[in-house]
Amino acid sequence: MIRSMTIAAAALLAAPVLADGHEPTGDAEAGEEQFGRQCVACHVVRDDDGEVLAGRNARTGPNLHGLAGRQIASLEDFRYSDALIELGEEDRVWTEEAFVAYVQDPTGWLREELDNSRARGKMAYRVRSEEDALDLYAFLATFDPVEMEDGDDMDDMDDGDEAESETETD
Repeated sequence: MIRSMTIAAAALLAAPVLADGHEPTGDAEAGEEQFGRQCVACHVVRDDDGEVLAGRNARTGPNLHGLAGRQIASLEDFRYSDALIELGEEDRVWTEEAFVAYVQDPTGWLREELDNSRARGKMAYRVRSEEDALDLYAFLATFDPVEMEDGDDMDDMDDGDEAESETETD
């Protein structure tokens, strides 16, 4: 009995819990494979020490380290589109829902979110499958996921704390 409780506790601790209180719904292992197929030409996952954790030394798109729960268009060393900057200025963050919608149709998602038919992003690539997009988010969430600080209560978060996605994805 104690052994199964220990195993269950370890499994819970190993899975990233996002700022919005849920675990990613995709398969992180499948997401790693998809990242290698669909994202490495433009993106890298590089930690704060400069170590490349996934991808190559791509610089077309922003570093995706810590994407889950991060404010949109918030990396200082990347030139985002005006549309993503506008969302970031609204304190929007990357949630699973936003990320999946963005990577499947970057321009369409930006136009809908900003209610602006002229909004455009820089990312031309589209992830075709929703399952692949969910898997990619689950994979990216394994890198330095946003954790709740002691005393934070999910009920205290307002709607403005919902995360968004980007590939100008930041």
